[in-house]
Amino acid sequence: MADSAAPRPTVLVTGAGGRTGHLVFSKLKERSDQFAARGLVRTEESKQKIGGADDVFVADIREADHLAPAVQGVDALVILTSASPKMKPGFDPTKGGRPEFYYEDGAYPEQVDWIGQKNQIDAAKAAGVKHIVLVGSMGGTNPNHPLNSLGNGNILIWKRKSEQYLADSGVPYTIIRPGGLQDKDGGVRELIVGKDDELLQTDTKAIPRADVAEVCVQALQYEEVKFKAFDLASKPEGVGTPTKDFKALFSQVTARF
Repeated sequence: MADSAAPRPTVLVTGAGGRTGHLVFSKLKERSDQFAARGLVRTEESKQKIGGADDVFVADIREADHLAPAVQGVDALVILTSASPKMKPGFDPTKGGRPEFYYEDGAYPEQVDWIGQKNQIDAAKAAGVKHIVLVGSMGGTNPNHPLNSLGNGNILIWKRKSEQYLADSGVPYTIIRPGGLQDKDGGVRELIVGKDDELLQTDTKAIPRADVAEVCVQALQYEEVKFKAFDLASKPEGVGTPTKDFKALFSQVTARF
């Protein structure tokens, strides 16, 4: 653990207006004795939604030169930006079939999950950031994963590409690939780490967003998890023992990618 006399690291959370990103930003703010938190959002509206203070920057991650002010003086970066597909209007669940999805112009996974994340990694490296935590997704080992067909976005393929770019960047990194995200309470489940999408073949392949957020914050505090990548899921509530010892959890991680 960090020496308590050491200065607090400054941590920038991008995608801080999103559901998981906002949870990470909030957790860092709650631990202001340990961290100086900054957030990055896409719009002024998102900034106001998460408090609107001076520690929230507004920038377009697709524009590399927009990112410099936010990363200046930052020790660690947590990347939680992601393209998100929208459902086409007019879907009637009573008629059966499946809804169709689309991405808005300029907000395809190639632009957000690849170019936008590459820009963040480049900006962080140029600013001397010492640790990048990237939240990706399970499913990236399978090019035919159903998520890739949503809106023809190939989202997991582009996420994987930016994960590889980070792993090759030379900056100490932690890549977290959660399973299906749930809007449920955190801190009440036993967490499981895996690799290469093996957890997708099991019954334990989902995890509350709040637990993903906690793992992001904990990952900033342990050397064991630098230059490492892992899949992350949880047992159902009430099964096993809720995870409290993150050093022990991280010690199970061996894969670099």
